[in-house]
Amino acid sequence: MKDTKPFPPLKNDNLLRAARGEVVDRVPVWVMRQAGRYLPEFQELRKQHDFFTVCRTPELACEVTMQPLRRFDLDASIIFSDILVIPQALGLTVEMHAGVGPVLPQPICTPDDLKRLTPDGALSRLTYVGDAITMMRHKLDGRVPLIGFTGAPWTLMGYMIEGGGSKTMSKAKAWLTDYPEDTKLFLNLITDVIVDYLEMQVMAGAQMLQIFESSAEHLSKEEFLVWSTPYLRRIRNDLVERLTKKAVPLVPLTIFAKGAGHSLKEQSELGYDVISLDYTVDPVEARAQVGPNITLQGNLDPQDMYREPGELRTLTTEMVHKFGKSRYIANLGHGITPQTPIVSMETLVDAVHQAL
Repeated sequence: MKDTKPFPPLKNDNLLRAARGEVVDRVPVWVMRQAGRYLPEFQELRKQHDFFTVCRTPELACEVTMQPLRRFDLDASIIFSDILVIPQALGLTVEMHAGVGPVLPQPICTPDDLKRLTPDGALSRLTYVGDAITMMRHKLDGRVPLIGFTGAPWTLMGYMIEGGGSKTMSKAKAWLTDYPEDTKLFLNLITDVIVDYLEMQVMAGAQMLQIFESSAEHLSKEEFLVWSTPYLRRIRNDLVERLTKKAVPLVPLTIFAKGAGHSLKEQSELGYDVISLDYTVDPVEARAQVGPNITLQGNLDPQDMYREPGELRTLTTEMVHKFGKSRYIANLGHGITPQTPIVSMETLVDAVHQAL
């Protein structure tokens, strides 16, 4: 039975204000993977439940999503899920192996294998994410906005071909030259599912969406502009068109293309509200590239979270000063890593809020 009660009014909307370029009370801050392994209470829950069981069980996904908010004065929550739920919905087995990460035991090796994918009905196999989002909106009681997310086409294609994470993406990159037409078919198939998936997340109550092109770093600038940006543009345009047709209010969209600091200007032309920066990008240079009408997010090096608190506070304060208070969301330049001390999260959040 779907929860049809109206959502509680939002009390802290600084994240959404920053995304729209409006005045904020304070610089908003959240952290990629803020619900995750660095939290002892997450580790405890994972002792009892398989990773994808947590993703697929709305009560558990909501509990994990809430965990960082109980500890830290964050300005956003992000629904607990994984980018690889889309390959699962397309019929591939995805397993989470301790110490290894995700493993896809039957990857897509040749274009002939594309026949194994099941795009028809893929969305119906992802409804648990929508259920978790709706449940979470009520549990949050308007405290902070709720972010939904997806992997981007090239990144998802890479996992599906490589059979897991890869330091080189050599098999996936071989497709770009060996099977260019099939690659386009593959990327378009994934893009179609992503648009359905993001639309469902908005209808379920997501107040902002982030698209993770985490494997952009494996592409040259030329490749990025052929094999990533056209699909990122289509995701944005198709989603906006669908929501507009249904008279559903648009939500801010963030693109995070890790390793694509070479194409910030091109990213700024895709129609996204927010560009998330990895830790290799200089904030002042990024602002010069994207202009004044796009919000920037980022970009502290996750490794800096291992520094002692005084040093971390100084680095965070300097970062916020470089970005400024307007059109800025503080975050890390990639996901928080599992051994990060809890005191570092406390320091980061407080330093961002005190910086300006």
